[in-house]
Amino acid sequence: MNERPRKEPGREAAFGERAEITITFGDNRVASLAFGQYDHNLAKIERRLNVIAHANGNHVTIKGAPAACDQARRALEALYARAAEGKSVELGDVDSALEETALQGTLFPNEPSGRLAFEEIHTRKRPGVRARTAAQSAYLRQLRQNELVFAEGPAGTGKTWLAVGHAVSLLEQGAVERIVLSRPAVEAGERLGFLPGDMREKVDPYLRPIYDALQDFMEGRLIERGMQTGMIEVAPLAFMRGRTLSNACILLDEAQNATTMQMKMFLTRLGEGSRMIVTGDPTQTDLPLGQKSGLSHAIELLAGVEGIGHVVFREADVVRHDLVRRIVDAYASADRAARGG
Repeated sequence: MNERPRKEPGREAAFGERAEITITFGDNRVASLAFGQYDHNLAKIERRLNVIAHANGNHVTIKGAPAACDQARRALEALYARAAEGKSVELGDVDSALEETALQGTLFPNEPSGRLAFEEIHTRKRPGVRARTAAQSAYLRQLRQNELVFAEGPAGTGKTWLAVGHAVSLLEQGAVERIVLSRPAVEAGERLGFLPGDMREKVDPYLRPIYDALQDFMEGRLIERGMQTGMIEVAPLAFMRGRTLSNACILLDEAQNATTMQMKMFLTRLGEGSRMIVTGDPTQTDLPLGQKSGLSHAIELLAGVEGIGHVVFREADVVRHDLVRRIVDAYASADRAARGG
């Protein structure tokens, strides 16, 4: 790859220092995959870094502030390398590349060719799923290092999706014998008898996001077989009482809707050879007014206990559609303003 950095004359006074970089990639086809259909990956880089990027075949010219141009170059090189390995390059991968290159520029200013190794999940269906933000990478490290991990933060940060992916990888590696998935069924007061169907059909509406994540990481026929054999189990939180779960990966999702007593009950289900993951957003509790969330209480109570990990996701870690990120930012700003007022 060749690059030709130069300044745009006559623009510095009005806009500060400006730069122009031209990058030439070796393979036209791979470059087009890196740029995205209709150059939508380039468009996202433009919006995020406030630069102008123009593609012509295997060449791309980037104009903007010098630091932003350099970060865009490194992000495009990362996307090209991913495409050259035969991996898909999606908008989420652009977020990951931008996050990695931002950290790379902060931590390794004298090593422009270095790459930060974000953590990955490997399953048979989805090999090499890379964390897209530093918080996601820290989350995956915590999941590997600790028997119990709390993850809190807003919707769209990948808390549940990565937890399910990690659980599937543990199952496929033989590190655990089964996966147990649970959620508080707050809307029905955990009294599900009036709903039609068997237990699975009653619980399905509450666990649909977890099923969706499972389908991303496992083949449908294997999920169905796992459900039939008990290798994959789904249950509302109330049905966990009195059990000891050994050699299992246990996930409690939407944990902000668990009471303090329910949370204590759930955490004490942990048996030998098991891993436990608790995810939720403390700002979106559906508990009755004045009742403390079991998630917040447990995080405070167990802070610093050996073997327990804790990861906090912020609004900037949202990896869904860009509009979701802006919506979360707007709500967070309104909450801060309300508390300050």
